[in-house]
Amino acid sequence: MLQRYRIDGKTEGLLTKFDPEDTGKYTDRDEIAEEFEKLKEELKEEQEKLFASKTNGVLILFQGMDCSGKDGVIKKVLSELNPQGFRAESFKAPTTEEAAHDFLWRTHKVTPPKGFITAFNRSYYEDVLITRVHKLVDDNEVERRFKHIARFEKLLTDSGIAIVKIFLHISPDFQLKKIEERMVNPEKLWKFDHSDLEERRYWNEYQQAYNDVFAKTSTKHNPWHIVPANHRWFRDYLTLKIIVSAFKDLKLDYPQVDLSRYESLIHEDPLAKRKAAKPVKERSAKQGENRE
Repeated sequence: MLQRYRIDGKTEGLLTKFDPEDTGKYTDRDEIAEEFEKLKEELKEEQEKLFASKTNGVLILFQGMDCSGKDGVIKKVLSELNPQGFRAESFKAPTTEEAAHDFLWRTHKVTPPKGFITAFNRSYYEDVLITRVHKLVDDNEVERRFKHIARFEKLLTDSGIAIVKIFLHISPDFQLKKIEERMVNPEKLWKFDHSDLEERRYWNEYQQAYNDVFAKTSTKHNPWHIVPANHRWFRDYLTLKIIVSAFKDLKLDYPQVDLSRYESLIHEDPLAKRKAAKPVKERSAKQGENRE
C-alpha cells in the first residue's frame, strides 16, 4: 500500500499523478479505526525502543500548501508520544539572526539527537519553495541549494538520523473551503491569515516548485511520501502508517546488558547479605505458635 505513495526517483510532473481525494481502498474512518489505534500503540513501543537504545534519531518533515493540515496531523498522530523524547519545531520567516547564517543553520541546530524524535512543521525546503516562487533567489541558487540539501540529508542519515519526508496534498478547492471556515468560525478565526489568500494566486507556481523538489531530492534512502489530505481521517491514518513503517525499517530493539559483570557487586552488597524478611503470613503463623 505504502509504495504507491512513495517517490524515490526522478519523475516529472509528480503531483498530477496523485489525487488529493484518494482514500485508498477505504470509504470512511470506521474502516481504519481499529488499525489506527493499533498503529498508535506500535509507535509508542517503537519510541520507547528508540529512546532506550539511542542508536538512531528520527526526523519527520511535514510540507504542504497552507491549510493542508501540518499542525493537525502532528496533533492527531504524534501527540501521544512521550514528550521527554519528542518535540515539534515550526519554521516561519527567518529572524534577523537566522537570515545572517546559511539557510540550513536554523534547522540543523534542532535536528534530533539519537534516541529522540523531532517533527518539522515546514523545513529547510521552504528555502527552495517560497524563495523561488517569489523570485528571492534565482534558479542557479536553487540548484545549489538542492545539492546542499542532498548532502545535508546524507550527513544526517550517515549519522544515524532517519528522515521521513511527508507532503500533505490538498486541492485548491479544499484549501479555499478551509480558509472560508476560518473566516466564519469564531473558534478558528485565530488561524486566519490574509497571506493565505494572497499565496493562492501562486498555486501553480508552488505546484511546479514542489514537483522540482520531489524530482531533485527523492532518493532510495530519503524518499518523499505524497499523502492525499482532503480527507483528514485518511491523512492521519496514512501518515501514521508511513511513520510506523519507517521505524520498523530501523529494526530497533532494547539494549542488552551483560549482568554477569555485576555479579560480584551483588554478592558483596552488605544489604544483600541481610537475612530476607519472612512473608507477613508466615510471621503471623509463627507468632501464633509462640503464644500457644
